[in-house]
Parts: sequence; C-alpha cells; structure tokens
Amino acid sequence: MNGLLLIARREIATQVRTKAFVIGLLVTVVLVAAVSFLPSVIGGNDSYTIGTVNSQQLPLHTAAPDVEFEWRKFADEAAAKKAVLDGDVDAALVNGTKVLTDGEIDSQLGVLLQSVNREFKLGAAGVAIPPLEMQSVGADTRYEAARTGIATFLVFVLFLLLMQQMVGVAMGVVEEKSSRIVEILLASVRPWQLLGGKILGLGAVGMINLVTILVVALGGSAASGLMAEFPPGVAGLVVSVLVWFLLGYAFFATLSASLASLVSRQEEVNSVLSPLTMLIMGTYFVSFYVANDPAGTLATVLSFVPPFSAMVMPVRMAATEVPLWQVGASMAVMALAVLAVLKIGSTVYERAVLRTGARLKFGQVLRSR
Repeated sequence: MNGLLLIARREIATQVRTKAFVIGLLVTVVLVAAVSFLPSVIGGNDSYTIGTVNSQQLPLHTAAPDVEFEWRKFADEAAAKKAVLDGDVDAALVNGTKVLTDGEIDSQLGVLLQSVNREFKLGAAGVAIPPLEMQSVGADTRYEAARTGIATFLVFVLFLLLMQQMVGVAMGVVEEKSSRIVEILLASVRPWQLLGGKILGLGAVGMINLVTILVVALGGSAASGLMAEFPPGVAGLVVSVLVWFLLGYAFFATLSASLASLVSRQEEVNSVLSPLTMLIMGTYFVSFYVANDPAGTLATVLSFVPPFSAMVMPVRMAATEVPLWQVGASMAVMALAVLAVLKIGSTVYERAVLRTGARLKFGQVLRSR
C-alpha cells in the first residue's frame, strides 16, 4: 500500500508542477466563468431608463418585478427626443399617449408599456379586471430549460475530463515502458501498485480539474443571478457527479493502461486505444441524446449499462427527477463493472508491461501465463 501511495504522489507532483497543467487550469477557469455569465449577457435587458413628458410614471415593476426601471422627467418633447437619440434613455413617454424610441422598441419594454398603460387607465376609470388564475395540471416545467442546460454542460465536462485522463494514463504507461523506467520501478513496487498508483494519482489530478470547474460554474452562476433559475437539489447533483466521474475514470483509465501496455512506442497509442476511444465517443453522443429525452426508454436502460451509465445517469439526474433506487442500483452495477475491469486490466498490464518489441494482442496476453 505504501508503494501505491508513493506512485500516486509522484504522479500528482509531476502533473501539477507542469506549465501545461497550470495554464490549462487557468484557461478552463476563464472559459467556465464566461459561460456562467453568458446567459445574462445574451438574455433580455434587466433594467430600463424611461423618460417622461407630462406623463405619470407607470407601475411597470408590478408586471416585471425582476426588472429595474429608472424614470427621468423632461421639460418638453424636444428634450426627450434628444435624450432618446443620444442613448440616455431607452424610450420616452410623452403626454401619456405616445412613446418615442430610436428605431424599433425593445420587445419586452414595448409589451410592458402597452399592457401596464392599458391597465393603469382602466383602473383610473374605475374598471377593475382581475388577472387570470394560472394553474398547471401537467408536470412542473419551471426548471426544464435550466435542467437541459446543466445536463448539456455536464455531458461536455465529463467527456472532456474522461478522455483527457484516459489518454494521459496511456501515454504515461507507454513512456515508462519505452524508456525502461518501468523496470526500475518494478524493482521496488509490485505491478498492481504501479498501475494503481498511476491511476489514483492521475485521477486526483482529474478531480482537481472537475472540482475547479464545478466551483467556478456555481460561483459564476451565483454572481450572475443564473442560480436563481436552477432546480432544487443542485448540491446533491454536484456530489453525484464527482462519484460518477470517479467510477467512469476508474473504468476507462484501467482499460487504457492495460491497452497501452501492449505497445512500446507512443506513436502506437492512438491505434491501440481506438476501440476505447470509440466506446467513450459513443457514450458521449448517447448522453447528448439523453439530455433532451431523459425519461425515454433508451435513457433509462442505458443508465444501468456500464460504461454508459457513468455519463448517462448523471445527465438524467440533471435533466429530470430520477428515483433514488435507480441511482443506487446504477452505481452498484457500475462499481461491479469497475472491479471486473480492474481485475482484467491489472492482469494484462502485469503480463505485458515488461515485454517490448512488436505490439501484443490483448486476448493472447490475457490467456498467457
């Protein structure tokens, strides 16, 4: 066990001290923060400045409580027109009968002015029109857009990190094998300790990236006000994403290391990893489909099938309500798959990592003694 932890610490120290890791982490932070603020930037206006000439201020806040309104009085229509053209106000209400704008009025502001002005004048005339009572008899769709957005974001993040760490493990194995460093290391530690330490160390590096992404995303969403639209239970979703990443990473990284041990040159890594790359790409595309149909039959079935479940289940959990028993059962099945892969992968790695020369075949190595 000491050998495993020693290898893990070595891998972590080697990775986090590189310029590539630091620069990559900083770029990721900037990109995630930008994405967190993007909806508020491209969304509708959340504040308006409106001028008045011989007009009362309309109670627009009653129709749009989340929007801020600033009112400015002008002496005459000419002054209000100049303010509109100079961009000092978004619109000007003149004599309670017309609105001055520079070009076409903002759609949201136009609807607010028309509807609130109508209600205001009806109320002044003693006509009271009670608002319609809105009652939904279907499923709660308040958070549907937010859930889909979160699910899509998780698909991309999990795929990116799993692919990055999978390739990192493979390149590390081949580098140690081609340089004969593995022979020196195996003089001090057992093969399973070397393999386990490498997977554990690079997994910790992946967790650093994932936690950073999630923290920045949540912080940016809170700062931009986007979090107010998030469904309840976000904290539980974050924890589950971390667990699913660990399970998915253990599965793909172990297979990646065992496949990489079959070759002796880094030029051969891409070809030997091609079946695994196709598998993770398939998982990625399926998860994108699930984000738009999380309650469908395909999504439900694949959320129990390893390794698809490593990405499909967290996406389903983000996109819709998933019964707790399904989450638990899916995690249990995935954990069993990880144990089976660890057994097979460690066997192949132990038998192939010291054999140099021509590319070995997975099945032959597994059957050999």
